[in-house]
Amino acid sequence: MAKILMITGDFTEDYETMVPFQCLLTCGHTVDAVCPGKAAGETVKTAIHDFEGDQTYSEKPGHNFALNADFATVDPADYDALVVPGGRAPEYLRLDAQVRAMVRHFFETDKPVAAICHGAQLLAAAGVLSGRTCSAYPACSYEVTAAGGTYADIPVTEAVTDGNLVTAPAWPAHPSWLRQFMALL
Repeated sequence: MAKILMITGDFTEDYETMVPFQCLLTCGHTVDAVCPGKAAGETVKTAIHDFEGDQTYSEKPGHNFALNADFATVDPADYDALVVPGGRAPEYLRLDAQVRAMVRHFFETDKPVAAICHGAQLLAAAGVLSGRTCSAYPACSYEVTAAGGTYADIPVTEAVTDGNLVTAPAWPAHPSWLRQFMALL
């Protein structure tokens, strides 16, 4: 079974954090969820994004998601794979040089990476999308192409795999996204 790092933060998307975390644990993998500046036992607030016919998603308060590892002591070399949930967290996590370096590690070592929705913002900032196909929430398509990637405009229920990278537009793609990610594990 794989040892997986999940990098998240406050106002991460609720389903895009909790569902993969619980699903991967259920399948026997180890998942360490971390956030810069926080330790095991602390929480991040989640937000629930929904698609209700507006021009963009709506946002509602979610849950408190408990972190189970300390960001300060994480070494990405100890992990087999990376999960990057969406929501608003990637917007500010991408400003953290240590987070960007962690993301780059998984690409430099060709380890599986699963990113969903706004997680592409972190991948773009880490400089790992050049020449790659990447799906994301449509509002992040500009970041994908500006970073040298090809934006995969796919149905919200689908995912795409490009080498070690599995991406999807949003949480309705969980079955496809998680199935493709676990095939890489």
